[in-house]
Amino acid sequence: MPPTKSATLNLRIDPAIKEAARIAALREHRSVANLIELLVRRHCQAHGIEIPQQEELFAAKEPGDE
Repeated sequence: MPPTKSATLNLRIDPAIKEAARIAALREHRSVANLIELLVRRHCQAHGIEIPQQEELFAAKEPGDE
């Protein structure tokens, strides 16, 4: 299995929301980042938004491709 890549997302949120996310993550034995990713995936699934596979995003370009 090829290694997966990750991207950084910097954002500003209300401190109370951040604390709620921290508590929710602790209760589910997750990191805050993992909790946020899970919530985004659930939202996308509920609204019919397809999340492309990493292979599609980071496919090696063929020689001559620009």
